[in-house]
Order: sequence, then C-alpha cells, then structure tokens
Amino acid sequence: MTTYNNLVEATNDLMKRGYTANLSLDDETIDDKENHIKMTADDFVIDEFYRFEGISNPSDMSIVYAVTSDKYHLKGVLINAFGTYANTSSSAVHAKLNHEQISGHLHRKDQPTADNKGGSSGINNGNNSRAS
Repeated sequence: MTTYNNLVEATNDLMKRGYTANLSLDDETIDDKENHIKMTADDFVIDEFYRFEGISNPSDMSIVYAVTSDKYHLKGVLINAFGTYANTSSSAVHAKLNHEQISGHLHRKDQPTADNKGGSSGINNGNNSRAS
C-alpha cells in the first residue's frame, strides 16, 4: 500500500505513474476539459484514492482519485473535497465516487452505474485498489 504525506506528493506520484489527465468534477460527469471529454459513471473506474485532512484545519479535507477510462484511453487525477466542503449531489458519478471509498473490493457488477444511482457515503483511510 502506497502512503503519501500530502496531496501534492500523491498527485505528483500519480502523474509520474501515467495519470496525466487533469480531471474535474461536474454534476453529472468527470471532465477532461483539455480534450473536451465528459465521462459518465459507466465510462471510468477508480484505481486508487487517497484521503487528506488539513494540518491546521481538519475541515479542509480532500480526496485524490486515480481514474482510468478504457473508453477514452486516458488515465487522470481527480481531486475532490469531502466533509464540510463536499458536494452533496446525488448524481451517479458522485454515488460511484462515494461507493468506491467504502466498497472498492466489490465486483464490477455491484458498483454504481448511471442506471443504478444508489450509493453509500463513508470514508476509507488510505488507498483502495479496484478488484475485478
């Protein structure tokens, strides 16, 4: 299991390992704006994630996701807030991001998709590799 001291260290290492797309979270999609790509929940998998809390402010919390899309042939990094500043949207993308945090070892058929908007909230300390 890889551990990082901070968000910058995690992001830099993921980029060195090929996660080069700079991804952003929209309400219903994860976007690679540079390449004009909008991915729905069915278009990507979460390979790993890392949670960080601010040293001086515990409510300053972020999660770094290592994301892969076979459909769009990309690997990228998504940074998202959680806790106080988290987006509380009920979209399939948010359900998938939250679901991965607590149940990353489920089989693919159990993970949320655009048609299955159910999700769970919860936090897993450390990284989480997907199991297929």
